[in-house]
Amino acid sequence: MTNPTSPAPAPSPRRAAARCPSRFLAWALLAGAPVAIGCSQGDAPYDESSDLFVYGAQVWNGTDAEMEPSPALLQFSEGRIVSITPMRDEAELLATAERQDAEVVDATGMFVIPGLINAHGHVGGTWSADSGVEYADYATAELERYARFGVTTVVSLGGDRAPSFAVRDASWGEVGPERARLQVAGSVVTGATPEEAVAAVDEAAEPSPDWIKVRVDDNLGAISKMPPDVYRALIERASDHELRVASHLFYQEDAKGLLRAGTGLVAHSIRDEEVDDETIGLFLETGVCYVPTLTREVSAFAYGERPAFLDDPFLTADVDAAQVQVVTDPDRQQRVRQSPQPAAYREALQVAQGNLKRLADAGVAIAFGTDSGPMGRFQGYFEHMEMELMAEAGLTPNQILRSATEKAASCLGLEEVGVLAPGRRADFVVLRANPLEDVRNARQIESVWVGGRRISR
Repeated sequence: MTNPTSPAPAPSPRRAAARCPSRFLAWALLAGAPVAIGCSQGDAPYDESSDLFVYGAQVWNGTDAEMEPSPALLQFSEGRIVSITPMRDEAELLATAERQDAEVVDATGMFVIPGLINAHGHVGGTWSADSGVEYADYATAELERYARFGVTTVVSLGGDRAPSFAVRDASWGEVGPERARLQVAGSVVTGATPEEAVAAVDEAAEPSPDWIKVRVDDNLGAISKMPPDVYRALIERASDHELRVASHLFYQEDAKGLLRAGTGLVAHSIRDEEVDDETIGLFLETGVCYVPTLTREVSAFAYGERPAFLDDPFLTADVDAAQVQVVTDPDRQQRVRQSPQPAAYREALQVAQGNLKRLADAGVAIAFGTDSGPMGRFQGYFEHMEMELMAEAGLTPNQILRSATEKAASCLGLEEVGVLAPGRRADFVVLRANPLEDVRNARQIESVWVGGRRISR
């Protein structure tokens, strides 16, 4: 597998030197930076090796900086960012591009942001053997849909079948995959005893997943919950395999126990009560990231009737119609209405939103995630709904977008995506409106690019 956190392979010294001043090359080598992307010679804004130029847009690079006020020129080569500089002479740019047979995109008046990262999604979860589609093709189609909505990296946390690993490996090659990139957790690890959990971790680690997934939840009292001695043994064994554990949970006390045990990611909101200072302290002490997945609660109570979002043109333009048919089946809707759980999850959403705000205000790292992928959790669309729910909770557009770019990448250990900077993968979204003014503007997608390749929309 190509390690998605490894630096870009360096080019030959001759090529690097041709593209970079010697002082940059010396600094890059000293710092261990990927010199493949280099910089332009002197003050010349056009790198002769670039195969893609995007110009005229304002750029937000994924960090805490504001949107750059001046139009920029973004240069890309071999699927990576070469440079981002102020736009200069358009005629010279076009002449350079023609000479290089490079693609040129006029993004004047638009806005460029990093591709969104979903730290908790699912791929292939609604596949069935009688669907008439091979599992790998089904998973690939779902990643293509994610990308069309601007989500360029997805962590599939559990339920991933063997073909997902090949799809994962292909998505981190040097050529843009024309779909969202993928990390996988494989099967969710279970066990009634520490010994069973350890054996399950060993089995789950065999195909080299990116994460180990564990559930510590009782489904509102419907099932037995994994006890602390079991998940402690599970986390310790995962560490032996140099794998981090992503924890599904609901209750604050479980979050405390899992944080003390060494979980690598809290993959859902705490939804039973307001987070206390002890929990906040544990997050800050461990540095573990918190993934809200607010839309999971929506999916748990929305389908007692036909929710208005099913008629949103932004969804209907790119939706799995088979899932719409399932969630609008009258018998299914009646079962939802008769169940006591939807009301509980509606209340849980309010608690989750309050906890998100409290944790964010305290400085806890928030990693964007939705739990999209299972039935009725519409991939791509739910990511935009998540951002709107985060805004309702009181987070600013900057906080929300950082959680879905720089912060998510950092939480996942992905050094090549999430920020627009030289050397990073050329995963970005061109928008027709400024998302830092209103996160709903992230819906205004002009184009999506993964590894410097435009996604068909």
